[in-house]
Amino acid sequence: MTGVRIRAATTAADLEAVRGLCWDYRAYLTGFSPELRPLMETFYPEAGYTALMQELAEKHARPRGIILLAELDGRPVGCGMTHPLNDQDAEIKRVFVRAEARGSGAGQALSQALVDQARADGYDRVLLDTSAAFTGAQRLYERLGFQARGPYAELPPGTADKLVFYELKL
Repeated sequence: MTGVRIRAATTAADLEAVRGLCWDYRAYLTGFSPELRPLMETFYPEAGYTALMQELAEKHARPRGIILLAELDGRPVGCGMTHPLNDQDAEIKRVFVRAEARGSGAGQALSQALVDQARADGYDRVLLDTSAAFTGAQRLYERLGFQARGPYAELPPGTADKLVFYELKL
């Protein structure tokens, strides 16, 4: 057993694996609960998500963004990414670990690696959001030192109370 490995997604095959994971993430979000589905359809409508997946590598490109892949025993099981919001702030997006790897430490390792990379890239702060229903994710981010805060971007009406926003000063 080789355990969890976190690495940059750099090849075409890596990016295909990440796209597959991102589609699994969207399916997880839209299927989580009937109450959450409309929120996810607002933020991740299928046509918009398809376009986002096509430009994934450009949006999160080095030198100030990154896409990470989590592997468990050599199999892709999770992903996460950062991109710049401005010169001082990076945003963490789409941290997802497949069900078979939950509890393996992959989510924490991914999140920590994203924070570490944002620090190395010279950001002052990392921002992220998660569903208010995802208490496990909230506990993870708080263990990593993130502090709750208000929204850091404009949101569609009726969505702010369904999300939790965090920041970590680097």
